Amino acid sequence: MTALTETTNDTRSKRRRLEGVVVSTKMTKTVVVRVDRRIAHEKYGKVFTRSRNFKVHDEHGKAKLGDAILFEETRPISKDKRWRFIKTVTSVA
Repeated sequence: MTALTETTNDTRSKRRRLEGVVVSTKMTKTVVVRVDRRIAHEKYGKVFTRSRNFKVHDEHGKAKLGDAILFEETRPISKDKRWRFIKTVTSVA
């Protein structure tokens, strides 16, 4: 039984994990998270920020507006949701 549990944990650890800031909590069991990344222009070298929004499944509603959260890739839950909430990294109190 422990071998099966270890295999399951190994599979989950190989999934992509991202960190971002919650920008919307208006949907039931779903939060919208903005992930920022800084990239340099290929020719000129200027560094700028690109951001992307992800819909994240939050079953218990733990994430609040402005929190930095960690979320993980999962099976498709709905048309747009393919990520699930893992934990809150920093909280806005």
